[in-house]
Amino acid sequence: MNALTALTNHQIRLASRPVGLPTRDNWKFTTEPVTEPGPGGVLVKTLYLSLDPAMRGWMNEGKSYIAPVEIDAVMRAGGVGRVVASQNPAFAVGDHVSGGLDVQEYCLIPEAQLKRSGLFKIDPSLGLTTWLNVLGMPGMTGYFGLLDVGQPKAGETVVVSGAAGAVGQTVGQIAKRKGCRVVGIAGGQAKCDWVVNELGFDACIDYKGGDVKAGLKAHCPNGIDVYFDNVGGEILDAVLTRITRGARIIICGAISQYNNTTPVKGPANYLSLLMNRARMEGIVVFDYADRYPQAIAEMAGYLKDGTLKSREDVVQGLENFPEALLKLFNGENFGKLALQVASE
Repeated sequence: MNALTALTNHQIRLASRPVGLPTRDNWKFTTEPVTEPGPGGVLVKTLYLSLDPAMRGWMNEGKSYIAPVEIDAVMRAGGVGRVVASQNPAFAVGDHVSGGLDVQEYCLIPEAQLKRSGLFKIDPSLGLTTWLNVLGMPGMTGYFGLLDVGQPKAGETVVVSGAAGAVGQTVGQIAKRKGCRVVGIAGGQAKCDWVVNELGFDACIDYKGGDVKAGLKAHCPNGIDVYFDNVGGEILDAVLTRITRGARIIICGAISQYNNTTPVKGPANYLSLLMNRARMEGIVVFDYADRYPQAIAEMAGYLKDGTLKSREDVVQGLENFPEALLKLFNGENFGKLALQVASE
């Protein structure tokens, strides 16, 4: 028996579909032996996992942009790790990689599933958790959502909800690079201070401690040209009262609605789109997969020269996954939420 086959893989599987907020009872903790990869396959040791609001939607049954996680399947998640065994010339033992590793300690990826997993080599010198944030799915979402869908122009006012979160922090920084006035919306004074003082936003509205409508009126006197929406609900309604003619609203997420036990609340002020000849459009990052290298190269350059910042909120331990995930929906995370599964 070699060293690998003596290892045990701890996994977290979806035991039942949650109603409202997920609880620990919705998860099943399992183990299985670690096995060597077959021809063309790769075995990866998971180091960090990405915890994202989208995971809540993946737990639901029904039509969506991606198939739901099946009951008893290992929970879907992106991650970064290190190759510990390889039968594929594209990946060497010791390489750091990112891709769909799922919520487990080791991920065995057969050759036939490598493309679907999206596995690719990464530069660890840029920070492993950065590859789950600015250089990962959130960063790609912010980059393509803002630039392709939002199409901001210098001098325009861009508003970003969830401004201190994974997607929001990237959106705001890119918008500033494009010469826009950027106003964030975040929960708590500490987050708002960080968004303004560290990321360079022009202003930030604390939705927990203030009136969002009043804040938008004060900080967006000429209206809102681009709105990047991560939360939906009442904040989306408030923004729609301030949009300009020809405004663009990017629908990235609606975290305020994900755990509803009643139907999702749509925008009450949607006729503002008609009056202002405005456009509301969704962004699904997987549609831009063939262009990820372009965005990664550009933003890696910004990270290296210090003009782009990436903040992660890291929780320790695979066993803490159920509780860590809830931080997203309670607004407790400060920056991109990640779970450390193992050290190097």
